[in-house]
Formats: sequence, C-alpha cells, structure tokens
Amino acid sequence: MDVHRDFAQLAVVEDGQLSDAGQIACRPEGLRAWAETLRPDDEVALEATGNTEAIVALIKPRVARVVVSNPMKTRAIAEAKVKTDKVDARILAQLLAADFLPPVWLPDDRTRALRRIIARRTHLVRQRTRLKNQVHAILARNLMPRPPVSDLFGDRGRRWLARQDLPEDEHRLVGALLRQLDFHGDELAEVDLDLARAALGDPVVRRLMTVPGIDSVIAVSILAAVGDFSRFASADKLVCYFGLNPQVRQSGGQVASHGRITKAGRAQARGMVEAAWVASRTPGPLRAFYQRIKSRRGLQIAIVATARKMTALCWHLIANQQDYAFARPSLVAFKERKLELRAGAPRTIAKRGKGYDYNNKELRRHEREIVEQQERAYAVLAAHWEPHGPAPAGPRDHRQRAESAG
Repeated sequence: MDVHRDFAQLAVVEDGQLSDAGQIACRPEGLRAWAETLRPDDEVALEATGNTEAIVALIKPRVARVVVSNPMKTRAIAEAKVKTDKVDARILAQLLAADFLPPVWLPDDRTRALRRIIARRTHLVRQRTRLKNQVHAILARNLMPRPPVSDLFGDRGRRWLARQDLPEDEHRLVGALLRQLDFHGDELAEVDLDLARAALGDPVVRRLMTVPGIDSVIAVSILAAVGDFSRFASADKLVCYFGLNPQVRQSGGQVASHGRITKAGRAQARGMVEAAWVASRTPGPLRAFYQRIKSRRGLQIAIVATARKMTALCWHLIANQQDYAFARPSLVAFKERKLELRAGAPRTIAKRGKGYDYNNKELRRHEREIVEQQERAYAVLAAHWEPHGPAPAGPRDHRQRAESAG
C-alpha cells in the first residue's frame, strides 16, 4: 500500500507475479470493505506516515502480518529515478515478498496516547516561547531597558510592563500577547495534569526519576518514546534510537570519520540533553564525567556525551530493575511528591509526608557531601583511564634499536 491522505495505491505479489490492484479510499468504511477481501495468510506492507496507525488497526485483525516500513530506510523508493504511486506500491510489494523491508515498532495504545500528549505539550511550550520572544522584541525596538525582575511575565513583571512608555498600539499588542500566553499556560497545565496522572504509580517513571536531572516530564517523554525497553538488546541500541550517536563514514581502508549526532528517532526523546544540563551542575559522578569531557572536547560535546551516558544509564536501570546507585533519597522523594501534587493529590498542611525530608537543610547537606565524595572517587578512577603515552626510552632500549638498525 502506497498510502496518501485520501487514497492508497495497491500492488500485489502472488505466486511470483506482480500486478497492480487499483486504489482504495483511506476511509474506515472503504478500508474495512477491502480488508474483508483479504485472506488470513496475506501480508500487507505500508510506509510509516500520519494515518498509518489507524490503517493498521483496521487491517491487522484480518491478515497474518502487517509490516510498517521506515521510509527513511526504504532506499529503493527514496532514490528511484521514476517515482509514481504505482511504482512505489510495486516496490513495497516486492520488498515485502523478499522479506527485505526495514520495519518500525508499532506501539501499544497507552504508548500512542502518551506520544500524542507529549507532542501536544511540546507544541504548547514552543508557542509560549514564541509569544514571550515577541514581547521582548517590542521592548527592544522601543529602546526600553531590561526588565528589573527575573520573571517578566509574573505579577511584578506585568506591573512593570504596564508602566512602560510604549506607543498605544504596542501596549495593545503586549496585552494581546499576554492573553494568548495565559491561554497557552492554562492548556499546558491541563496537559501536565494528564501526564502526571499517566506517570503516577508507573515503576519505570519512578526509576528514571532517581537519575539527577530527570523529572517526571522527561521521564514520561522517555517512556513514550521507548515504550518497551526490552526491545533494545543493548544500551547502544537505545542511544542510536534516540539519535545521540555520531554519524560515521568509512569506506575501504580509509580511517572512519565521525560527524554530528544523527538526530534519528523521536525529537522529544532528545529532551535528555536538557536533563544533561541539570546533571552537569548537580554533584555526582555524572558531573565528574561532564567536566572530564569538557576539559578535552568543549562544552557542547560534553553535554551531548553526558546525555548519551544518561541514556545508556537509563537502559541499564530498567534492564536490571535497579535504582540509580548515587541517587539522593530526599531529592527523589521530593520529585515524587511534586508529581503527586501535579496529578491532583491533596496538599497536606503541618504533616510530614513524602518529600518533607527535603526541607531539612542538614540532611540535604549530608546527602550532598556523600555524592560529592562519590564524584571525587569517580574522577580519581577516570584519571587512570586517560592515555599517558609511551614510557621514555632507557639506555638499554637505545642499544637494542642500534643493534637492530645495524
């Protein structure tokens, strides 16, 4: 099936013979009627696109197998010199008959719902950023000073905005932008509520939150992108899926060249880079790793390397069913309590519940000292991994070289 928005072009391979099978409408009634004509031992192939999941849900119960192909890896179609709907459908049918299609993993209903919520949240965050940038642009073009408050869009910041000497039309534009910002903020709160309820009680989310820098939102984003961690045989496979591995080009006897990260997979999964920024400022072995890479390769490469290491760490935690060994218990409890409150749990006043220990400065200082000691231990251990170069040659070595040269 070469799928489009309104129709799908069909091609069939049967008994080694390739033939066109016309078109069908991409509507539920048309797809159901066509699925009734299929046999239980038939196999169907189509490329991943916007309406693929709905089509698969209608066809899958009627056939033996449905293969959703990765369009980026179907090079026979992507690089075809003659590219029409019929040609694409024929190539898909032939690759399916030869069992040579690179399939993509089909998520379950819960994972699909989480992906939709995460995508909606990402869109809302980008819209809010765009609106805030427009307000700052208005101030800049009217030669206004920098805001004296840390949050321009809080109560104090808005009062400061209202006192600025701006043209009347600019004042109205700022008011309109602030109203849109409030609307998107309310929508974002609703989305965060849905995410918190989905994450509450999930053992994978709770385990990922033991890693510094990973809060409930990033943990749910990772869970939505991965779905089932067991489908990755190693941590390197998960790193490649997140697109955090460098591009490699090598041919013949030439030395392999490494480029930028591939950025394959779901973009939301690379929120791990944001978590790496937090981990680089948090005491612990991850900060020591970041500082070691930064001293040799620079800040940007160090952040990406830290995100890659955190991704591998997440795979090992889930595969081994273990929490992060260097987690700070009071901080993890504080994260869990924030997640409960975001999910709508009632607030407790004057009661020592989960997360209360984080308010104890002495306990926080004690836990910080422990992880700082672990950070120093990691730095000492990693120092022995650094290459030291060959040992200086002694008199005996010079004599042996002279004899061999003679």
